[in-house]
Amino acid sequence: MSGDSAAVASFAVTDYVVFALMLLVSAAVGVYYAWVDRGQGSSGDFLTGGRRLTALPVSLSLTASFMSAITVLSNPAEVYRYGANIGYYGLSYAMTMVVTSEIFLPVFYRLAITSTYEYLELRFSRATRLLGTVLFIVQTILYTGVVIYTPALALNQVTGMDLWGAVISTGVVCTFYCTMGGLRAVVWTDVFQLGVMVAGFLSVIIRSVVVQGGILPVISDSRDGGRLNFGDFDTSPLRRHTFWTITVGGTFVWISIYGINQAQVQRYVSCKSVTHARLSLYINLVGLWSILLCSVFAGMCLFSVYKKCDPWTARRVSQPDQLMPYLVMDLLGDYPGLPGLFVAAAFSGSLSTVSSSISALAAVTVEDLIKPYTKMSERHLAWTSKGLSVLYGVLCIGMAGLASLMGGALQAVISIFGIIGGPLLGVFTLGILCPMANSKGALSGLVSGLVVSLWVGIGAQVYPPSPEMSRPLSLTTQGCNFTHLMIHFHSPTSRPLLADSWYAVSYLYFSPIGTITAVSVGLLVSLLTGTKSGIFPLIFSWSHKSHDSKGVVLLKNGLFHIYF
Repeated sequence: MSGDSAAVASFAVTDYVVFALMLLVSAAVGVYYAWVDRGQGSSGDFLTGGRRLTALPVSLSLTASFMSAITVLSNPAEVYRYGANIGYYGLSYAMTMVVTSEIFLPVFYRLAITSTYEYLELRFSRATRLLGTVLFIVQTILYTGVVIYTPALALNQVTGMDLWGAVISTGVVCTFYCTMGGLRAVVWTDVFQLGVMVAGFLSVIIRSVVVQGGILPVISDSRDGGRLNFGDFDTSPLRRHTFWTITVGGTFVWISIYGINQAQVQRYVSCKSVTHARLSLYINLVGLWSILLCSVFAGMCLFSVYKKCDPWTARRVSQPDQLMPYLVMDLLGDYPGLPGLFVAAAFSGSLSTVSSSISALAAVTVEDLIKPYTKMSERHLAWTSKGLSVLYGVLCIGMAGLASLMGGALQAVISIFGIIGGPLLGVFTLGILCPMANSKGALSGLVSGLVVSLWVGIGAQVYPPSPEMSRPLSLTTQGCNFTHLMIHFHSPTSRPLLADSWYAVSYLYFSPIGTITAVSVGLLVSLLTGTKSGIFPLIFSWSHKSHDSKGVVLLKNGLFHIYF
């Protein structure tokens, strides 16, 4: 073991059977819900599950949605290369759930809206809503491309299966059960896929612990190799991962996902009561912590096994994201079915995320771009939703091609969420927490936040931060007994002035930069253009009120207040 062998095992028939079973069960759930809900013809039933789901399946679905193949493959590789301090994400998850359940959830749940961007029109203007919708669609298609491509790369690494065949099969299965069964199919396949993800992680962790002689040697190796770097409290925003970048930057990223992202909001507003919705968020927190713990410990196992012979430096793998599949085939290759279980785990993460994205994209397109401008019947809207699911499935497969050109998957995904999600979080925060904000302020804040975060995000892609800032930890090939090639890094000779300052800011800060810019510019423009008098948007008011069908009090000043 320990990477000394020149070749690792390959997939057996049993592995293919395990993998195919996972795809089959996922597709079967879609067929089941298409049959059960065949009499319900409204787009609302298709997109929100009829708002009758309970806390437990929704909480597991919330966990699975963004605990994707990126978590299964990239988190352990991140620990292997940069250390276990990404465990601090546990704190950002906790802060995210509190903020989401107390600030964002009450607004969206009591408005009973299908698309979160409908709020932007109620609070500000149609232009703000349309821009928000377009940005969400772009963000989600980009993100989904990365999520489809990453496990396909892993499958290609361990089996030699055609890379694009794997990409297309993932997209097709997802699109099938999203189109057939709607949100209820997506939620229940997420529950199944989360179980597969945990089983895949445990199979690798247990075997690694057995090979290394117990949990303590794994922890000891990680400590000696500098991987237990939990004491890094450097406040410099230029450092890639520290306590502050992960907890502060990570909280902004995850609030933009749980607080306002259509894929997550669509789940908790589908609960049958606001209590179930809140409960789903807090049960989901336990799930997030469990998956994070598994992925961090899997990374420690990865380092313990390959501490003397790094397969990445030795060119046994071409990308860090392939390290986990390499370990799986190295340690589990003699146990038919277990490599298949791990690859099924990676693909389960991918399927759950892609299905969430397709469902959310169909929802915002119907609610924000079709319903306001057409007079289609509910049955026609339901069929349109299904057609859009197919269209977005095809688009997401196409975006996987672009994802193949990006760097490390984890950083790429968080950068996408930061650059676009940050300004969107800013404009929703303006609407909910800043009663003086007006539509001109919201629109200019959203555009300004986007411009600034694109500036820093694109700059960071063109001029990656120096190793002094990202601080990869040392790896060695001294213990290898096969011929290896050393990787030599060449730094560009000339870099612009901003390359080692503004562009070197940790990618985790892209989201706070976008949010703070959007809120600051939005408030400033609102003050300069004359704010509308009003009170805090969540306080009940009796003045100037007129009731709409959703039980919302609409005020003449453009703000709205909700019945409690």
